Amino acid sequence: MQADRRRLNAPAGGTTPPVFATSDTSPPRRQRKPDEHRKIFLQTGIVPSAAGSAYYELPPDTATPASKRSSLKITCTVHGPRPLPRNAAFSPNLLLTTHVKYAPFATITRRGYVRDSSERDLGLHLETALRGVVIGERWPKSAADVVITVLEGEDDGPAGTSDTGSGWGMLSVLAGCITAASAAIVDAGIDCVDLVSGGVAAHVHDQANGLTTVLDPAPVEHETRAACLVAYLQSRDEITEMWMKGDAGGDLEGLIESAVQSATLARTVLVEAVKDSTEAKVAAMSPPAQPGANATAKGRPKDVVMTG
Repeated sequence: MQADRRRLNAPAGGTTPPVFATSDTSPPRRQRKPDEHRKIFLQTGIVPSAAGSAYYELPPDTATPASKRSSLKITCTVHGPRPLPRNAAFSPNLLLTTHVKYAPFATITRRGYVRDSSERDLGLHLETALRGVVIGERWPKSAADVVITVLEGEDDGPAGTSDTGSGWGMLSVLAGCITAASAAIVDAGIDCVDLVSGGVAAHVHDQANGLTTVLDPAPVEHETRAACLVAYLQSRDEITEMWMKGDAGGDLEGLIESAVQSATLARTVLVEAVKDSTEAKVAAMSPPAQPGANATAKGRPKDVVMTG
């Protein structure tokens, strides 16, 4: 019998339906200690066309399965300071503008191309945190833009739980935005009173110990009850921004202190990144040593002073 070429014919032999392996739907568990912060990667000067830039990343935990890992990747660029237009009103201070936007592929739920309310809230919190750091009096009638792009953001909690859509992941994202923006502002050469770093602490439910306070919580690893974010200036011992979610109960001060401790740990990486960037810039500005200069100086005859 001649086959009909206009149809997709079935195979000649028998077939078996595919069998899918059962996936482990249990949420991942925290492998770190309660007072242990995730490793931070921070580098400045990644965008040559911007006045200052930084890249911030929280690598995923290798002990967690790949399908359940949580990581954070943020890029920050600073444009300015630049003079305001002539028709603009006189401003004695620097006009700082912040813009936070998720990439469409940053989270499990695809983001739109227009900023939503959560992204605008992140921008307002970031602007408040940075206004207490920048010395705006030194840049009159000038403006600067801080642009944050979240390449990969943390989810609010394990899929299928009540934490989904609660906004717990926004706190970790904002903490990374504050630290990355501080590094980018310093890279742009804008005067600041201190380096500001973001830190997060949370009250989580632990099956063994009940309610526990942890630093740098990954929302997918915990059942969060309350969380606190701070933007902390360590040398001045000041908090420029604080954001709390949930019910902290009577241990409010302890939660804030834990968030300050998390910001202090993040500051150590921030200081090293800024130091390495500054040393690289100083080395690039210094004139290169000429290899023939020393040889000429050594071979030059010395003047002989005649006396007597």
